[in-house]
Amino acid sequence: MKRSHLLFTCILILFSLNSCKDETTINENEASAVIENYLESNPEFKSTSFDFGELKFRGQKDQQKLAVYKVLENKGLIKMDLQEQKKVFLSKDTTYVYLVALNDKAAPLVISQRRDKAEVKAISYLLDDAKPVNFIKTNNKTAKATVSLKKVETAFYPLIKSNDSNAGFITKTYKLKLKKDSGWIIEGN
Repeated sequence: MKRSHLLFTCILILFSLNSCKDETTINENEASAVIENYLESNPEFKSTSFDFGELKFRGQKDQQKLAVYKVLENKGLIKMDLQEQKKVFLSKDTTYVYLVALNDKAAPLVISQRRDKAEVKAISYLLDDAKPVNFIKTNNKTAKATVSLKKVETAFYPLIKSNDSNAGFITKTYKLKLKKDSGWIIEGN
């Protein structure tokens, strides 16, 4: 009787250890899926400021900025109505006054908006499927995963004041933690 009870206890312990072991393992594909799910609800991006409302452009001085606004209008993100066109006194330059408004098509790119300024997404970063996920399992319930996120420029990209990113990607490290109820999740980002 003691022997069968001891054998049953050993089998129960081995079974529970094996079932725990399966829960705590994670591989490259699973880590990639966890990070991809996280990025869907918490996207990585770089933003810039966008002016709208009544804007004044000088024909020669603001030629590049006006060209960017015209491209945004052609893509249907903004609407521009010419309010006034005036020749500058004793100059070859002309001043244009436009009433600029954001269209509904721009809504997914707008982060925040005030009366005459909006914070818009200029660059979105997406998980690069071509590059592997490098992860280190620190213990049974935590891991660190480093991934490559590729840069995707939005229509508002030309409005970025300083082009501080010369690379077409960024690398980011995420901390993964095993939760009993929900499995592996991203922690602390």
